[in-house]
Amino acid sequence: MEPVISITNLDHYFGTEQLRKQVLFDINLEINAGEIIIMTGPSGSGKTTLLTLCGGLRSAQSGSLKVLGSEMCGASAKQLTIERRHHGYIFQAHNLHESLTALQNVKMGLELHAEYSIQEMKDRSIEILELVGLGERVNYYPDNLSGGQKQRVAIARALVSQPKILLADEPTAALDKQSGRDVVDLMQKLAKEQGCTILLVTHDNRILDIADAIVYLEDGKLTTAPDLITAHQI
Repeated sequence: MEPVISITNLDHYFGTEQLRKQVLFDINLEINAGEIIIMTGPSGSGKTTLLTLCGGLRSAQSGSLKVLGSEMCGASAKQLTIERRHHGYIFQAHNLHESLTALQNVKMGLELHAEYSIQEMKDRSIEILELVGLGERVNYYPDNLSGGQKQRVAIARALVSQPKILLADEPTAALDKQSGRDVVDLMQKLAKEQGCTILLVTHDNRILDIADAIVYLEDGKLTTAPDLITAHQI
């Protein structure tokens, strides 16, 4: 079976000419369907950059990055938009629209999917908010939700379209221990139920146990970290 994410000899740079700086070096990684992979390492090591490349938020520049069989290296903006429809993305700061209710925020995750009617979007959004324990808060605005509840809305928005890949960038960073645990347990449960593959960036050692494998990124290079299990490096 072809890997869901296949990365070969991937390099990436920021800036141009004299200001050009390499931030990823010869990345090789495979992630298979249904796996939960945690990526960890020091701040500034390139974890978020690699996550955004996998998520189609920017185009890969050099090497090969295949996601669901599609080559992302050199992809056009239009192709990246199409590929993003297969992904759910959870940001560190949840990135909810403050002027929209929980229901409206989640429904945004379906608006690129023409196969859903307006009523189906609403029904599906309410259903997944109930699954994340927010059935009684569908009409609440973010200002009236706790940090953990906001992140639950972000999880619901990421998973409402039943994506094949869930990408999460420090989803527990702003949460206390119990809220963080609840959030990752919920991600794990819903993703497994939907047959979704997870790539999660974190500094939170308390949640490493949910991973099928852990990869360590330092100074833009995948490497072996003391006391961490690394796997699937080619």
